[in-house]
Amino acid sequence: MIVCIAEKPSVAKDIARIIGATNAHDGYMEGNGFQVTWTFGHLCTLKEPHDYTPMWKAWSLTALPMIPERFGIKLIDQPSIKKQFAIIERLMQKAERIVNCGDAGQEGELIQRWVMQKAGAKCPVSRLWISSMTDEAIREGFQNLKDQDDYQPLYMAGLSRAIGDWLLGMNATRLYTLKYGQNRQVLSIGRVQTPTLALIVNRQKEIENFKPEPYWVLATVYRDTTFTATTGKFTSKEEGEEAFATIEGKPFTVTKVEKKEGKEQPPQLYDLTSLQVDCNRKFGYSAEMTLNLIQSLYEKKFTTYPRVDTQYLSDDIYPKCPQTLNGLYQTKFNGVAPYAEFIKPIGGKALKKSKRVFDTSKVTDHHAIIPTGVIPQGLSDAEQKVFDLVARRFIGVFLPDCKFSTTTVLGEVDKIEFKVTGKEILEPGWRVVREKVSESSENSENSEKKEDEERTLPTFVKGETGEHQPTLTEKWTTPPPYYNEASLLRAMETAGKFVEDETLRAAMKENGIGRPSSRASIIETLFKRHYIKRERKRLIATPTGIELIDLIREELLKSCELTGIWEKKLRDIEHQKYDAGQFIQELKEQITAIVHDVMADPSNRRVTVIPEETKKKKGNK
Repeated sequence: MIVCIAEKPSVAKDIARIIGATNAHDGYMEGNGFQVTWTFGHLCTLKEPHDYTPMWKAWSLTALPMIPERFGIKLIDQPSIKKQFAIIERLMQKAERIVNCGDAGQEGELIQRWVMQKAGAKCPVSRLWISSMTDEAIREGFQNLKDQDDYQPLYMAGLSRAIGDWLLGMNATRLYTLKYGQNRQVLSIGRVQTPTLALIVNRQKEIENFKPEPYWVLATVYRDTTFTATTGKFTSKEEGEEAFATIEGKPFTVTKVEKKEGKEQPPQLYDLTSLQVDCNRKFGYSAEMTLNLIQSLYEKKFTTYPRVDTQYLSDDIYPKCPQTLNGLYQTKFNGVAPYAEFIKPIGGKALKKSKRVFDTSKVTDHHAIIPTGVIPQGLSDAEQKVFDLVARRFIGVFLPDCKFSTTTVLGEVDKIEFKVTGKEILEPGWRVVREKVSESSENSENSEKKEDEERTLPTFVKGETGEHQPTLTEKWTTPPPYYNEASLLRAMETAGKFVEDETLRAAMKENGIGRPSSRASIIETLFKRHYIKRERKRLIATPTGIELIDLIREELLKSCELTGIWEKKLRDIEHQKYDAGQFIQELKEQITAIVHDVMADPSNRRVTVIPEETKKKKGNK
């Protein structure tokens, strides 16, 4: 009998239906030579400190650092998990072959391997590796089962991550709680969590310590168009007034009119982070909510595997795209086909194939998030909004570039130069699919800037001259904005550097902090620990969060760059460019050094203990 093990009952039922295992039993399905069973996510976890030695049960500084000689796993202590595991163990002990049908990623690999180890499975193991849950993809996957050994590096990377998080989290949390938390306030430290909190705290301090400074901007209105002086800002009012006096009452002369035509390519396809960023900006969805929605769309077969960090498709997807577009063409919400008008002009023709979209070398395990072509039905309002973003982004990459013209007009008044720029859309191209969504007030300034850029200027002629109305406006420098979830996700992706440019951001992804799939839960953990809170869309560090970062003098624990380097090493383990043993050994040495340094701290620093009733009141984010 071949035993297939999936990560969720719903996924197992889909697989069972396709392969003909239609007889239901307690905890598994059977038929056609297959038994299909399931986990509920993690059934096993790394052992806790007290599982290794009773000495580590009580929290004590003298027991640190806790470094097990060999790490072990154990079953999570829950009745439902124990019951399901007993069923899995019985099936696996008798299996002639096992098919690992876990989610096709690092976490999915770890979940199923641990279960197989714990169950003592001895038979050969195959791997089902698919990027969507459509019937066709499942059938194709079973026709092309992989060897489990092909995914050993993926497992080693997942195992190294879990061990690294255990070493740092267990030791540093106990260390800081005992040393600075008066053993009454748990101070949770994490490899990704703490640098993320440090980002928020450092930005907040920058804002609080910011001292606004005045500056003056010289502009003038000529033919109902505002021209701004190219000299930039005046730092003193006197300088500004002097320039104002120079031009007042003198004619404005147009010195140059330059018109350039340009093209704007469609945005790249979505990876998980860019989708979470857009959903936060457009709809105010948290990173976790977006992940749950896109995971649901994947499980319902409407979109492909979501936990990805690439924005490219492999070349073998290209022939399948007309079929996917056809599914979108037929899609209707409330009786309206929202995508038909965009797809009609490109239907029946060879689709555009761009290296910004199709590049096998940029795809490792999974491609960008795209629709599957299965016509969506029964979506919630929130699911529909997320699906709509993915669908429009997918259609957009096959549409022509947007063509625009940029007009730059220079003028002069008594040797002081003025400039205005206007942008006119000549052919919208891919922009027709851009949904007009009102973004939050946090981004209203950006929206105004975009409107400003896309205005059409009157026709100006070089040499023309006339009256104008100069203005001298006092403005004040502004601090950087508070992080919201969108900008924090971007900063996590690029190890603390907020990068808007798509190409540059892609180059920095290797050094991001956290995995795309884990960033949402990291942010949620900071809320649960009462280290941060939401104020409208802003993320604000609480006094406890600020105190914790102030307490940590070990740069290693809160540096985005260093954590980014760790993430790079974990990816390299996955791609067989770095040794897992070396990664763990380095971490052990670093933990030992941190414990030594903190224990040697002679100061009497302490964190403020938050009473339990205050925590409960703050529970609502």
